[in-house]
Amino acid sequence: MKICAIGLRGIPDVMGGIESHCQQLYPKMVKNGADVTVIARSPYVEGKKYEYQGVKVISLWAIQHTLLETFVHTFFAILYARIFVRPDIVHLHAIGPALFSPLARLLGMKVMVTHHGADYNRQKWSPFAKKVLKFGEKMAVTFANRVLVVGRTLTSALREEYPSYAEKISFVPNGMLPRFTGEISSNHLPSELELTPQHYILTVGRLVPEKGFHDLVDAFVQSNSELKLVIVGDTDHHSTYSNKLREAATDNVIFANRRGGDELKALYQHAKVFVLPSYHEGLPIVALEAISAGCPVLLSDISPNIDIEAPKDCYFPVGNVYELSKKLSGLNELNLTLNRSDYLEKYDWESISNVTFGYVDGLKA
Repeated sequence: MKICAIGLRGIPDVMGGIESHCQQLYPKMVKNGADVTVIARSPYVEGKKYEYQGVKVISLWAIQHTLLETFVHTFFAILYARIFVRPDIVHLHAIGPALFSPLARLLGMKVMVTHHGADYNRQKWSPFAKKVLKFGEKMAVTFANRVLVVGRTLTSALREEYPSYAEKISFVPNGMLPRFTGEISSNHLPSELELTPQHYILTVGRLVPEKGFHDLVDAFVQSNSELKLVIVGDTDHHSTYSNKLREAATDNVIFANRRGGDELKALYQHAKVFVLPSYHEGLPIVALEAISAGCPVLLSDISPNIDIEAPKDCYFPVGNVYELSKKLSGLNELNLTLNRSDYLEKYDWESISNVTFGYVDGLKA
């Protein structure tokens, strides 16, 4: 079974939830016998053609533009796939690329779409762009042979909105990374950040408005916390928002840029709490990473975060700086206890890979 994945920037170690999803999923599907090719975007990967854990990666030119990048690259990637890769199935990631589901079907390929979240709710998009993304969702549901959705609530909503296609819409979540579970010494904390274990608050993600980091910074300042706030992440395209956000940096508000490997693992494991103040998510991989590392979490009360089913104290009203600041001021009084083993079993990448492979296998007839 030959699969061609389109819609992600690339793998390995490319920033983004979709990219993390694919980096975990496809090597496991290769072990199950799938032949997987990822068509990556040239600005984000090195090398024209290479392999990662058995997954073939082909770099195809992409324009770096907030509005056009995904759509232009997906169009050419589908044509490239048909002419040069000749897959049995095109696996499109996210509802932007899913706009081209009819094109892939017209070219004779079967299509599976993974819906990573309601991107039309992202604050950065104009009303026109939001309508295009909503239309992409409709094209996925209408023309794809199978639609996988990472959020449980979103799965139910799509089945209700498109009852005629409900049978081909399936819930398949993101997974957790076992590599964060083993204990790691605080010696692996980035030395230049001068952090003390349990004396800092952590958040991780791209510096974009929908992640809500501006709310977290404001809440942290209001809380008068004696802890430090560490923001790990960067942005693909520097913007007025990311530049202004970075202006909030102080001795206690630290922008740590991207981190990986043992540094990121140590940052998770030795944080007092991990905070995700997002306005939009699919199923947040960074929250699952924090939980797998044994770190308590505070999450905005959007439905993808609620789908994680953490204790009540772990949630705060999205966009409510005052309520978040109160929680940051009273961390020791909150019940943030999670059963890590239960979550590791529930969000196991091996099981998720097997389920996804089963859906792929079901399309080969």
